[in-house]
Amino acid sequence: MALARTHSVALVGVQGHVIEVEADITSGLPWTVVVGLPDTSLREAKDRIRAAITNSGEEWPHQKITVGLSPASLPKRGSGFDVAIAVGVLAAAGALPLAALDGTMFLAELGLDGRLRPVPGVLPAVAAAAGAGLGTMVVAAENAAEAALVPGVRVVPAASVAALAAWLRGGPVPETDPSTARKPGTVGLVPHRPPADLAEVLGQAEARRAAEVCAAGGHNLSLLGPPGAGKTMLAERLPTILPRLEPAAALEVTSIHSVAGTLTPETGLVTEPPFCAPHHTASKAAIVGGGSGIIRPGAASLAHLGILFLDEAPEFARDVLDALRQPLESGEVVIARSAMCARFPARFTLVLASNPCPCAKAASSRAGCDCSPAARRRYLSRLSGPLLDRVDVKVELQPVSRSEMLYDRKLAEPSTVVAERVAAARARAAHRLRGTPWRLNAEVPGAQLRRSFAPAPGALATLDRAMELGRVSARGADKIVRVAWSLADLAGRNRPTADDCNSALGLWLGISR
Repeated sequence: MALARTHSVALVGVQGHVIEVEADITSGLPWTVVVGLPDTSLREAKDRIRAAITNSGEEWPHQKITVGLSPASLPKRGSGFDVAIAVGVLAAAGALPLAALDGTMFLAELGLDGRLRPVPGVLPAVAAAAGAGLGTMVVAAENAAEAALVPGVRVVPAASVAALAAWLRGGPVPETDPSTARKPGTVGLVPHRPPADLAEVLGQAEARRAAEVCAAGGHNLSLLGPPGAGKTMLAERLPTILPRLEPAAALEVTSIHSVAGTLTPETGLVTEPPFCAPHHTASKAAIVGGGSGIIRPGAASLAHLGILFLDEAPEFARDVLDALRQPLESGEVVIARSAMCARFPARFTLVLASNPCPCAKAASSRAGCDCSPAARRRYLSRLSGPLLDRVDVKVELQPVSRSEMLYDRKLAEPSTVVAERVAAARARAAHRLRGTPWRLNAEVPGAQLRRSFAPAPGALATLDRAMELGRVSARGADKIVRVAWSLADLAGRNRPTADDCNSALGLWLGISR
């Protein structure tokens, strides 16, 4: 009887769980069985591993092999356990020293020819292994730079089973294939912001101001206007006025993109707020995440700590839009399955862009709109009341004339200038919220907002009247106060005044001031 233990990592959402991989070889008919709630791809691993080992010049044990994955109650999915199982089998057969496996995590897929192939989710997996006390990470060469983003770990990139076996026997560290290696100095330095500037949005001073307020406080934004008014331009330039992600936030965002498989060897650490703009034909699973096999994050999580832009928002399916209501409140997506519950962070700024009617001409009296009032109401009612109740700022854009564009070209501020004000406002909010789990005004719960962060006395008189008339809900009142705090932070005031609260009320109702 021979027994060997190695380690790998199973991902549930973006949370990694260290898995102990045991390989036991006993006398009996040649047979390999994998136990511990494996999925189909993991059950097929025994055939891939056997071919990879024999094609690498190693000997496959012709005995009964039992591979156990612990904890057995946690479902395991994917092909990332291949190398850990292969190394465990070789060690149990005496072909590799058992001591060489201590403190090492193995995560890669095997090709039939013995090559190590990259897998998604390496960053959160390595972080989980490091947190469990494992110090050496063996990954495919293509995943080496991503694994190295976790500080304090030793990353061993391996191109093949033969090279890995030679290293475990005391040979040199496997060399990285030059074709898959990252160029020096590119980790964390690759820009993600589009080459655009807020000053390019001409003739929409009110909309630009609303975007600044939303950037300062993390508020959701709705843009209503005809084609060509600047809705998409404004949304695409919103990331240019957001501050860069802090190191902990950058690792969290990069982990989500790693699990989704969107990272490339050139991406590096995601240090810029992400911008995600799915097409209006996207399914619910594409927006909030899911999948029948391995659960993947959706656009809401890929936009975590950044912007989720829904262009032509009324064209999205009603159930897709309403699926965003829960993550807008909680800041995470919870996907429940019979065997597990996966959680993905999803604290994004939602930007909705809508035309005023199906023909998109209702904003101009000279455009010749043929839509009936009922058709307009029907079209805009695709954005449900509960969803719009979660949108902090609503702006209606009007068509821009040639004279307005020429005049505004001299007055429109560039993104760098606006970004400085946004950073200063966020710094004021962070100082005020120090000692709490929140950093942005949009994150503060309503109860805490009323208890500890009330505006100046008498500042909410207009809002109180609006609530008595039924124009504002309780949730809407909290959002208005949050926007008022963002306005005060941008102005450098210690508390929101009556003007701040009235302006926030107008932004929430979509009324121009």
